Amino acid sequence: MTTTRVIALTGATDGLGRALAERLADRRDHLLILHGRSPERLARLRADLRDRAADVVTVRADLSEVAQVHALATQISAVTGRLDVLVNNAGVGGGEPDGVDRRLTADGNELRLAVNYLAPFALTRDLLPLLRAGAPARVVNVASIGQSPIDVDDLTMAHGYSGTRAYGRSKLALIADGFTLASELPAQEVTVNSLHPGTYMPTKMVLESVGHSIDSLESGVEATLRLIEDPALEGVTGRFYDGLREARAMDDAYRPELRERLRAVSEELCARR
Repeated sequence: MTTTRVIALTGATDGLGRALAERLADRRDHLLILHGRSPERLARLRADLRDRAADVVTVRADLSEVAQVHALATQISAVTGRLDVLVNNAGVGGGEPDGVDRRLTADGNELRLAVNYLAPFALTRDLLPLLRAGAPARVVNVASIGQSPIDVDDLTMAHGYSGTRAYGRSKLALIADGFTLASELPAQEVTVNSLHPGTYMPTKMVLESVGHSIDSLESGVEATLRLIEDPALEGVTGRFYDGLREARAMDDAYRPELRERLRAVSEELCARR
C-alpha cells in the first residue's frame, strides 16, 4: 500500500480520541499511529480497527511522565519517517475519574498541567523533524473554552487548587504555546491550531465528572476533523476555534511576555534527564 497520509493521535482509546480514530480508520492510504495508556484498551482498539481501510499501529505511554513522553516520540519515529498530522488529544479533565484533589506526578508536576500541556509541549517539539518531513503538516491541539489564568510562578498550584482551575489553566497554556509555536514555524511547513471541540460531550470523563452532556460527540469529531483534513485551512496557523468558528482565547494567551516565560519554564520541566 502507498501511504498518502500519516496521522498520530494521542488519547485514542476513549472518548473523542476513540471516535476520531474510528472515523480516520475508514480513510484509505492512511497510516494511523494511535496512542493510549492502557495496554488492554490499545489491544481492543487494534482489534476493532483490524479490518478497516487504514493501516493502524498502536503505541503506549503514560503522558504524566516526561520520560515516557520522550519515549513515545521515539516509538513514533521508529514507525515512520514523516508525519502529516499530529493531534494532541489526550487529556485529564477537571474532576472524576482522575479525582478533584491536587496530585503531583512522579516528576513533581501538577497532574493536569503535565498531561494536558507539558506532554504535548514536549511531544510536538520532539516530532518536529517528522512534521517538517511531512510538510505541509498540521498540529491540532484539542483544548477548551474552559480556561483559567496562568500563574507561571506557581505551576504546581500549591495555592488555591481546584481541579477545574487546574484543567482550565492547562488548556489555556496549550493554546498559548500553540500561538508561540505557530509564530516560529513557517506556515508552509507546519501549521499549529487549537480548538474547543464541544461542550460537555458524552465522554467517560464528562459523564463521570459532570453527569450530563450538552454537545454531541459527532459534532466534536467534525470540528476536529476539519482542522485535520480541510484543504481550505492549508497554511492557516496560530488560530483558536470554538467548534467550527474562529474564537478568541483568554487574554493570557496573547501576552508575549507570559508566553516567553511559560516556554522557558516548560523547556526546563520537559528537558531529557
